[in-house]
Amino acid sequence: MFALTKVMRGGLALVAAALVATQFAPTAAHAADPAYKVLVFSKTAGFRHDSIPAGIQAIRDLGAANNFTVTATEDATAFNAANLAQFKAVVFLSTTGDVLDAGQQTAFQSYVDGGGGYVGIHAAADTEYDWPYYGRLVGAWFKSHPAQQNAVVKNEDRTHPATAHLGATWTRFDEWYNYRTNPRAGVRVLQSLDESSYTGGEMSGDHPITWCHAQASGRSFYTGLGHTIESYADSNYRQLVLGGIRYAAGMVQADCRPATTPPPGDTQTVEGEAYTSSFGVQPAGHAGASGGTTMGYIDNGDWAGYSQVSTSGATGFSARVSSGGAGGTITIRSGSQTGPVLGTVNVAGTGGWDNFTTVSTTLNGTGTGALFLTFGGGAGALFDIDTLTVTRNTTPPPTSTTTEGEAYTSQSGVQPASHGGASGGRTVGFIDNGDWAGYSQVSTAGITKFSARVSSGGAGGTITIRSGSQTGPVLGTVNVANTGNWDTFTTVNTTLNGTGTGAVFLTFSGGAGSLFDIDTFTVST
Repeated sequence: MFALTKVMRGGLALVAAALVATQFAPTAAHAADPAYKVLVFSKTAGFRHDSIPAGIQAIRDLGAANNFTVTATEDATAFNAANLAQFKAVVFLSTTGDVLDAGQQTAFQSYVDGGGGYVGIHAAADTEYDWPYYGRLVGAWFKSHPAQQNAVVKNEDRTHPATAHLGATWTRFDEWYNYRTNPRAGVRVLQSLDESSYTGGEMSGDHPITWCHAQASGRSFYTGLGHTIESYADSNYRQLVLGGIRYAAGMVQADCRPATTPPPGDTQTVEGEAYTSSFGVQPAGHAGASGGTTMGYIDNGDWAGYSQVSTSGATGFSARVSSGGAGGTITIRSGSQTGPVLGTVNVAGTGGWDNFTTVSTTLNGTGTGALFLTFGGGAGALFDIDTLTVTRNTTPPPTSTTTEGEAYTSQSGVQPASHGGASGGRTVGFIDNGDWAGYSQVSTAGITKFSARVSSGGAGGTITIRSGSQTGPVLGTVNVANTGNWDTFTTVNTTLNGTGTGAVFLTFSGGAGSLFDIDTFTVST
């Protein structure tokens, strides 16, 4: 009778049981993820890598071994809300140039910010230069590369599933990108290059090459590795890509907050000529400049904007400058060339356009938008800017992790249930009094908030959030009321006591029969 009660709402008991058994069968690498879908997008509007077919096949192989299916396309019309909703992650595999139109960009932004996953591989950083959101999503845009050669990769963070299998360093052959900006201040750097181990590195010794970060309610992972066909037959590289996909898809938790003290401090340094909007200025060649180029030809009234640099929390500004002209003033603004002034700094003549010095000032810390610089002074060319650095408050931002309810790694009594209105079309359902679900991929360490998207055509009940096991310490509880039916969803939330250390476990209580379903849940620090 118990088994019959469990399947009446979902139907097809034997099929459901078989699906559960299949979806939660273990794999060689880790406990099985629930089945999910990944979209691989490899459209190119510029250089086309001959490794793309090998990359698609490698991701298909990873999917076959790790319970996800792959749809590969170069058709940008796939980027619409209805189609994207079926995928847990979208992989940009060595895309180049302008590959999405305005409507497709809007759909993809909504997908990621609403909880979807993005994985960028190699030339994904050589894509969509005129779309500021994409610059923030990928983390940094491509600038240049030297000849392919061996280099030493430093595995800075070996707790992420993409890098946990690697040692402290990894020597490999690839095409090593330089980026227009250093992404470190806004991402968790997982791997960086030892610039002393090869020729042609242009990032002043701090050279991130693989990183991850939260993007609104979604997740972003990027690696610059993967130019060569041979990369995709390398088991270590395949595991790197797999870990990135699993993180982006929400199948495993990882701390992708920016490190609180990135070298040489909580700063972001960008090339002056890496502006994303401007008036009047132009790049100027100078042998003594970083990368050999400055932002030059700066006259009174000119300005430059940097959509990749946020002023949020910015408390300091410095710039490496030169001037064989009148000198002048840099005004640091937030959001636009006429936005709020955060601070100003004077630039005096340095004796020549190739004589560089550093000027700095404090900022008032009230910025919220992108960085804009406006320039004032006398007649003629005023000064050049080689690089500029923004220093921020070192307090890490709150982070949140959203997990599919049916992505449990242990359970008692519950089963996946299909609902058209649910994320991915499924919930964790058939929840009765005394049932529980555990999520080994989600840590309770430091979490202070819990929310869940739920539905109930039954009695409703209570979710108890515990740490470490189904009988572990209670961190908080939240009530779930009847929502009218199983396809009507609402969000419930509660605060937690912040004392957790182990994995998330949810225990369920209430009256008789099925209580409620859980579509997704979110934990936040």
